[in-house]
Amino acid sequence: MQSTIPPTSPLSERFNSLVWSFLDAELHRSALFYAERYYVNDPTNHDARHLFATVLLRAGQSHSAHHLVNQPADSRCIGCLEIKSRCCTALGRHREARVALDETLADPNYVPGSSSSSRAAQTFPSRAALHCTAGLTAMKGKQPDAAAASFREALKADPMMWEAFEGLCTLGFAPDIDEIWPPVPEPSRNGTNLPGPVATGAGFFTPEAGSSSNIPAMFGNNGFPPFRAPGPRDSLASVDSSFYAEDSFRLDHLRPSRSQPAVTSLAVQPPAVRPLSSADETGPVAKKPRSNTRQRTAPPSTTAAESNLRPSKSSGALLQGAGENTKISKTTASKLNLGNIGSSKSSFTGAVTRRMAKMTSGKQPLSKVVQNSTKDRKKVAERIPPLSDSEMDEDAAPPHMPPPIIPIYPTDATPMSPVKPDIPEEVYERAMAEYTVYKLTRTFAIATKALSVYDCRTCLEVLDELPGAQQRSASVMAMVGKAHYELGEYTSAQRAFEAARNLEPYRVWDMEVYSTLLWHLRRSVQLTFLAQELLSINARSPQAWIAVGNTFSLQKERMQALTCFRRAAQLDPGCAYAYTLSGHELIDEDFDKAINFFQSALRADARHYNAWYGLGTCYMRMSKLRLADYHFRKAAEIHPKNAILLGCVGMVHERSGNPDAALALFDEAIRMSPDNALVRYHRAKVLISMKRYDPAIADLESLRDSSPDESNVIFQLARVYRLTGQKVKAAQLLAVARDVSPKSVSKIRKLLETIPDDGSAGDDVMDEG
Repeated sequence: MQSTIPPTSPLSERFNSLVWSFLDAELHRSALFYAERYYVNDPTNHDARHLFATVLLRAGQSHSAHHLVNQPADSRCIGCLEIKSRCCTALGRHREARVALDETLADPNYVPGSSSSSRAAQTFPSRAALHCTAGLTAMKGKQPDAAAASFREALKADPMMWEAFEGLCTLGFAPDIDEIWPPVPEPSRNGTNLPGPVATGAGFFTPEAGSSSNIPAMFGNNGFPPFRAPGPRDSLASVDSSFYAEDSFRLDHLRPSRSQPAVTSLAVQPPAVRPLSSADETGPVAKKPRSNTRQRTAPPSTTAAESNLRPSKSSGALLQGAGENTKISKTTASKLNLGNIGSSKSSFTGAVTRRMAKMTSGKQPLSKVVQNSTKDRKKVAERIPPLSDSEMDEDAAPPHMPPPIIPIYPTDATPMSPVKPDIPEEVYERAMAEYTVYKLTRTFAIATKALSVYDCRTCLEVLDELPGAQQRSASVMAMVGKAHYELGEYTSAQRAFEAARNLEPYRVWDMEVYSTLLWHLRRSVQLTFLAQELLSINARSPQAWIAVGNTFSLQKERMQALTCFRRAAQLDPGCAYAYTLSGHELIDEDFDKAINFFQSALRADARHYNAWYGLGTCYMRMSKLRLADYHFRKAAEIHPKNAILLGCVGMVHERSGNPDAALALFDEAIRMSPDNALVRYHRAKVLISMKRYDPAIADLESLRDSSPDESNVIFQLARVYRLTGQKVKAAQLLAVARDVSPKSVSKIRKLLETIPDDGSAGDDVMDEG
């Protein structure tokens, strides 16, 4: 039995901080979102497993939490047993809970984990949590505008408030992703995408005062460095960034400025910060005439800190504070660059080192190299003139050699890059942890927004960009299933929902969509099994009763189906789907009752496009074409990528006697969904009415090949063959139609009695609606 606690990391600390903050505020959906991201990122991490199970237990998903920690003895820890006992208690399995507690107490090495140990909880929810809670209550109270305003305030206070973003998407007020989560570059280990060191004492990653960033400090008191989106004037990689490095990372005392001679001595002091208007920014100044007069080392206003920068005269160098009027005499310059070569045996200048490297490459002894180099430098010293400020920047190198950059390092320090030093490992890991959580949240937000506006292709493409571990989560598979379902790709949707159930066998959320999918696929056995499982998991969930109702509906038992849907609505009065399915059950029997159910669904959720579609269907069958057109268009506005809704608008134009407008809408719907049989069938009917027989025959033949048992398609194809004079083919298809649908004998006889050239014959088709 495992009893070790996995080591903590910045990423786990970040996820723990987010999850517990949302649990304290009773925002279970937000806590569940981040807990699942944490767990699927590393399923072997027991701390993540415990946290995910705790959130599921708090959210009322006791079966899922129990399944998560009910592991074999060789792969569970004491923390798993402790959470298992709580899950068994919530499920009423008190004997199993006692056994789990006895095993926990029997282990002498029990150490509580971070998910079960005591901690300092927030005494009062944050302002963002209060706004989010206010939005949730307003949404349940049918106040969409007030709910949207509260959700926006919550996201302004805390962009990681996932429940507020989901609420806006549900209400149809999905915000701009770049306003809440602007794209940020990935942190680099060498500090490329992190702020470089500047002369300031602010902390690392700390934004400047008065910075107007769209991303607030996302770490709070947890010790994580906050990110800031690049503004119009700066970026994370520029020196003009609004971030500053803390004192321990400032390299001003490690890298030489151009006005500082690159020479090492026994005691090196850091130079003062040179102003940006020094001489080397404006180019070299003119050389001054030689003078033996030694100038003062510092102006009267020199401070004590600048005076400490001067080495003693015995060191052979005179280093003044940074400024525009730094001057060094000939004697000082000679001592500074050459004086220590003959007198000191332990200190060499950069020029000597370069010369040694050249001479050593010629396999000359080191002692001789040093002796020859000293002689040569003394000869050069006799001819060298005094150096100006700009010449000092060239490190006293010969004119034909490029001036090297020689950094000065403190005693016993490891050499570092003077331009872009590597950031400390701890800072880099914390930055990567924040970036990982931030990028995951932004990616899921893009996919969730696309699915809320039924841009299902974009949603699937964004989900494909997630890491492989995140794609193999139950919530992602459920999103994939719903996206394929809205696109009419029922086989792919079924595979996705089955994968979600394999990953989380006791999942109840989103199963109402899965049960309706099985109803469309006519999978009676699988639908019955799903309904029984959902009832055994939670008999008080509306999803379970919707699945049972769909089972009865598939068996043509409408009264039992209506009873189940009514029970689902009683358990959750805000479940618009239950009212909508009730309306569809009555649409063939009682239009008034069906209209009442659809209107109840819209009162629960004004964006439930299926209810708008049901109302349009009722009014169209009642020949109220204007009302039908209005409701179909409302449904198409909510779900603009649905080819069936666009085809319904075209059917209204067809009934209104406007075939050209109807044909244009049918063509657009087929471009959206080329495999949609219903829209193609109605387009063929419009083409027949416009006496465009050849394209109509092409559509109907393709439908006959895909659905050979559809009597309506066979009847229409026989009709167009008869209109084009192909009597043999027409007779053959009418015989097939009579065998497939014996009830159509009267309509077949009526078609045979008509004159072939009469295009109005057979207009009362077999499926009027």
